[in-house]
Amino acid sequence: MKIAKLLAGIATATALTLSQGVFAQKSMLNDVLDNGVLKVGTTGDFNPMSFKDPATGEYDGHQIDAAKQLAKDMGVELEFVPTDWKTLINGVVAGKYHVVMTGTSMTVGRAKAAGYTIPWGRTGYLPLTNAKNSGRFNSWDDINQPDVTVGYNLGTSFADFVKNNLPNAKVKEVESPARDWQELLAGRVDVTISSILEAGKLSTTHEKLEIPFQEVANSLPLSFLVSQNDHVWLNFMNNWMRIKIESGYFDSLNEKWGIKGQD
Repeated sequence: MKIAKLLAGIATATALTLSQGVFAQKSMLNDVLDNGVLKVGTTGDFNPMSFKDPATGEYDGHQIDAAKQLAKDMGVELEFVPTDWKTLINGVVAGKYHVVMTGTSMTVGRAKAAGYTIPWGRTGYLPLTNAKNSGRFNSWDDINQPDVTVGYNLGTSFADFVKNNLPNAKVKEVESPARDWQELLAGRVDVTISSILEAGKLSTTHEKLEIPFQEVANSLPLSFLVSQNDHVWLNFMNNWMRIKIESGYFDSLNEKWGIKGQD
């Protein structure tokens, strides 16, 4: 009798564990379809990828268009979840949103904690400086000097680039919602590192900012971030992207926003 009760207890515990495991493994794909809402994490501070339209206060940009297309193709509503660069990985891990669509480049550091979809484009880095420094910086070596202060935002791939490639320069870490280029405008840093996507926008929008030279560094693919543990959702996202890439959607979207496509 004792053995029978023990076996029954084990069976009950096993069934409970399995049911909890199945529940825990429910894909975000099911969550999106069951609830009819796609939650997209985005920063809203990275023109032309994700930014707030000053006239309407609404999100706009390359990644916003892509998010709208994804929700439309899935037949669900779209909800943008505000995030920032230093916490966007934590948001993915915690399930605050189903996908990050804000213009993220692929790095080893991020790949340790989150999953990447197949790339949709490519980016590289360019320096930005204040126009008053015109002629001071003609190469990356000119920036990698002890008397140069380089600013970057916490959580961005620029942080690793500065630490690994500009070790001699002084650094100033900037936390969102402030941006590193605002420190540049205020004269508190000499240089910031920007993507080729944003550098062109900033240098034309702010007359005090300029790109001192055109030597692009650190070419990286651009991708969307999802949970690394949800293979069903990642597989769906990759299949969706293959469909959109093959149909020419991303070529058209990249052309609209002046972004280089995937090589």
